[in-house]
Parts: sequence; C-alpha cells; structure tokens
Amino acid sequence: MRKYLFGTGIITAITGGMTLLRSLRSDEPFTWRTALAWLSWGISLALAIGTIVDTRRASRGKIVPDDSPVSGKAQKLFEKRRR
Repeated sequence: MRKYLFGTGIITAITGGMTLLRSLRSDEPFTWRTALAWLSWGISLALAIGTIVDTRRASRGKIVPDDSPVSGKAQKLFEKRRR
C-alpha cells in the first residue's frame, strides 16, 4: 500500500491542496479563478486515485479499462505480483 500512497500523483495532489488551503487563509475574496483552481485540484486528485485503483486491479489480474494509464502494463504487473 505504501507504493501507492507515496506515488508522485498523490504527493502532487496533496501539496497542491495544501497550497490552496493556505490561499483560503488570506483575506483575498473567493473569485472564479479560485473556483477553477479548486476544480482543477479535484480533477487531479481523482485521476491520481483512479490510477492507484487501476494499478491495484491490474496487479491482481482483474480487467483494467482501455483508457487507463496502466492498461498496456496489466499483464506485466500481474506477473510481477505472482512471483
């Protein structure tokens, strides 16, 4: 589980979220740019979590969707886990 949680996607999403939280503490008003930044952060977090889920599925030998970043490596991940 540690290899999933310390992946670059999750670390990037967490640090981006921390930056956005710091910006909320300042006295600046909430604008449309801030809303877009939060939306972008949410999408990045969802993609990072989706990649983790797909990697875990592929390593267990389950079917991975074709649009997944690990779809071409599914068999390789499964063989690595079987050893």
